[in-house]
Formats: sequence, structure tokens, C-alpha cells
Amino acid sequence: MAKVFNKLRTLDAYPKINEDFYSRTFSGGLITLVSSLLTLFLFFSEFRLYLHTVTDTQLLVDTSRGEKLHINFDVTFPSIPCSLLSVDATDISGEQHIDILSASGLPYIKHDITKKRIDAHHNVIDVRRDKIGATKIEKPLQKHGGRLQRDEKYCGTCYGAETSDEQCCNSCEEVRQAYKNKGWSLAYMDSVDQCEREGFVQRVKEEDGEGCNIYGSLEVNKVAGNFHFSPGKSFLNSSFNLQDLISTQTDIYNISHKINRLSFGDYFPGAVNPLDGVGWSRDKQYGMYQYFIKVVPTIYTNIGGRTVKSNQYSVTEHLRTSEIGHQAFPGVFFFYDFSPIKVTFKEEHISFLRFMTNICAVVGGIFTVAGIVDSFVYHGQRAIKKKTQLGKYS
Repeated sequence: MAKVFNKLRTLDAYPKINEDFYSRTFSGGLITLVSSLLTLFLFFSEFRLYLHTVTDTQLLVDTSRGEKLHINFDVTFPSIPCSLLSVDATDISGEQHIDILSASGLPYIKHDITKKRIDAHHNVIDVRRDKIGATKIEKPLQKHGGRLQRDEKYCGTCYGAETSDEQCCNSCEEVRQAYKNKGWSLAYMDSVDQCEREGFVQRVKEEDGEGCNIYGSLEVNKVAGNFHFSPGKSFLNSSFNLQDLISTQTDIYNISHKINRLSFGDYFPGAVNPLDGVGWSRDKQYGMYQYFIKVVPTIYTNIGGRTVKSNQYSVTEHLRTSEIGHQAFPGVFFFYDFSPIKVTFKEEHISFLRFMTNICAVVGGIFTVAGIVDSFVYHGQRAIKKKTQLGKYS
């Protein structure tokens, strides 16, 4: 065993110096104090980084299929009454949601939209989610032009848009639908008996001079598409989305607006929506406002393992005005498309092994550098002292 111990003793990389040969200096003590403080400072810095989380970012190909997209919005139109404002959404798969506000009560449409009537000072006048409902029929105009007689079943006229002699239009919505099927524009709704008794025209007149704040969410397919806000009721004709503008006192609509919030999916920490707070002047603005949005699928995982599937986006904007031969329908249009690349953010701690490696690097590095500095100072002082004794610095 003694021979083994002697062989191990020869492998000692840290030979010990007898204390009798130690020479302690003031400069060495000062360097030791400074290096010790610096070591403590760097140690606590590394320890703080170890306790905090870091975000690992990766770019991957988006292979998801058949998912739905939730579009959250909050937009204020200071010059368009709520009765005239409609929301439509279409996508390249052929799915269309026309006049969503009127259809929001249907069980198969998963939208949640609310309108707030506001005055010129943005004070809330009324909040509603439902469309204008039909009132009780009192002396309605019959299909043959006369009034409802005793024991006679009501069958309202479609004002020339009937496809058969038996077709009846008993509500303003049915008249509008009949015109939509014909591809006609129902321009003067105040002349439609059904619309008049349902109070639609009267409500439009009562809301003259008001604005509208519309907010909520849409559920659409995760494919390229668009949604837009427009004055009037939209209808579809040969796959072209046109406007059935309601004729009021003016045929020009001021679509100045402010986007209070627009996001695609749920919020996650660090998310930035470039259109939040963006708006156009309240001065008279006419034409078609277009926002072209590139949506980037994003997956965020926090330190607790909770995952949020959301989206980020970039945007460019354009105002299209009416020109000779080109009619720009008034409205605010959002055209969105998806990036094939998705971004993943994952919060995590620095590994303990990496923390220990950094600590060893800090301690060893400072110890080595301090030794070099101390050696340089010590030998420099000795050389100067020796030359002084020889009279070279007299």
C-alpha cells in the first residue's frame, strides 16, 4: 500500500509549497480582494440567470390540418350607425358567412359579435347582439296588393323577385333574400312594406349621426380568406361579393375607423398585434380600406408546460378610392393568408450542469487571470527595486 500511495503522490498536479517560503505582499492582497468580489458578483449573476427562464425559439413547417381559426376584433366606426353596419367572411374553401350579425343566433354558426351604439363623444347609447325582429303584422300589404282580409292567410309580396306564384315574402329578410337570389340590388328599403313595419328604416333614421363600436370573434377555417365590415347588407351573386347598400340621405359613407384590437387566436406573453390602436382620421374618408395580413402560426409553452396555440401576423394597408370605370365599395376589408412556417416559443430553465460549468469557468478564469496580474505586479516591483538599489533610478 505504501508503494501505491507513493505512485499516486507523484501524480499530484498541485505541488505544495512550504509555508516558510511564502512571501505575502500588499499588491497580492489587493488583487485577491478585488478578484474575490468579482467572483461573487459573477456567481450571483449566473445564479440569477439559472433561476429565471429563457425562451427557446424554433421555426418548423406547419403540418396542421383541418383546424379552425378564431379572429378577435374590436373596431369603432364613428360615422356609421349600427343598423347599417354588417360583417361578412369568406374563404378560398368556398365557405361564406354573409351578414353574420343577422345569423349570429343560428346554432351552427359559432360567432360572438356585439354592437354598441355610440354618440359623437363615444358615449355608449345602447348595446345589442340581435337583429331587428319582425313585429306583429297589422294590415300588411298582400301579394295581390290588397290588405289582409278576414280568415285570409298572409302572403307578402316579393316585389317582383318571386320565382313562382306560390312564393311569399313575409319579412324584410325574405324580401332581401329573394332579391339576392335574383342578383338584384334592393336599394330602397323604405318602400318595402315588410321592412317598414319591422322598423328597419325607422331605426336607420333614428340612428342618423351616430357611430358604432363592434367587437367579438369569428370562427373560420384555417385557410386564406377575408372578412370585412361594410355599410349595408351584402349578398352573393355568381361568386362575386357585392354590396346591397341601403339608400338613406346620402349614397356616400364615411368609413373612418379605429381598430382597438385585432388578433388571430388566444393571447400569449410577448404577443404583439401591429394593428392594435391603428385608425384612420375622423375626417371624411371614403373608399375601400384594405389590410393585407400574413398570419404566422405560433405555439407558446410556458415553464409550467401549458401550451397556447395562437398566431402572430404582419400587415400592409391600402386605401382604394373610386375612379372612372372602377367602383370601390365602401368598407374595411381584412385579407389574410397563412405562412407555411410556424414559430414555437418554449420557456425553460438553464440546465444545472450548464450552471455548474459556468460557475467553474468563472472561478477558474478569475483565479488564473488574477494570478497572472499578481505575478506581473510582483516581478515588476522586484525589477524596479533591484535597479533602484544599483543606482539606475537615481
